[in-house]
Amino acid sequence: MKISDLILEIKNKDSFLCIGLDTDINKIPKFLLNEEDPIFSFNKSIIDKTNPYCVSYKLNTAFYESLGTSGWVSMKRTIDYINKNFPKIFTIADAKRGDIGNTSKMYAQTFFANMNFDSVTINPYMGSDSVKPFLEFENKTSILLGLTSNSGALDIQLKKTNQDYVFIEMIKSSMNWGNEENMMYVVGATKPQYIEKIRGLIPNHFLLMPGVGAQGGDLNEICKYAINDNIGVLVNSSRSIIYASQEKNFADKAASEAIKLQGKMKIILSQEK
Repeated sequence: MKISDLILEIKNKDSFLCIGLDTDINKIPKFLLNEEDPIFSFNKSIIDKTNPYCVSYKLNTAFYESLGTSGWVSMKRTIDYINKNFPKIFTIADAKRGDIGNTSKMYAQTFFANMNFDSVTINPYMGSDSVKPFLEFENKTSILLGLTSNSGALDIQLKKTNQDYVFIEMIKSSMNWGNEENMMYVVGATKPQYIEKIRGLIPNHFLLMPGVGAQGGDLNEICKYAINDNIGVLVNSSRSIIYASQEKNFADKAASEAIKLQGKMKIILSQEK
């Protein structure tokens, strides 16, 4: 998918919501465990009810890989279902891959060619040769970890060098590996105080911003600095949406939470016009 298609979908839906399908077999409604593929059944129900209110789905691959072969099958069934039925929705493999060049090439083949995700998250801290194999795929997006939402970001990313923070030096080094059409950055919604500085470096790149919802990020606060002329933001929410209920109507409850967040986004976008 081209970034221009994503921008059009954002404008059509008045939403920049990304829903994280971080589907934990231990957290889905118990009655689904009787299904042949409980993970896919859960995902399909969530997707069917929430797709009018979001522009992206993000699958954290760890929740699928942890189940072995069956988890990979569930992930493939999920991405195939989205691509077939909702092709305008931007898909993210939250895999946080990154290795030496020939290995990164295989990771890119996995998620872009075989699984047919639109994008994949990448750990860029090994340098350019760990990222560039992903950038060779046309109409695919590499999402580099910039400043993450976890508390451990303090350990390395927010350490000061002689010049600046480590994560700022990483962004400076990486910003020209690709361009605004094939590269995004992860910036945690729990760290709004750094967004203005980041936008000064990469004013036109999309930012994938996790941390709104269960992690406590404030939507209005991050949007003050993050939104650009092309919106330029995907805000991810996972647990607060997909685990809104354990009852038979769990997907309807998830849709209700998605509607609330989309409604706030619609107000923010109306103020930008």
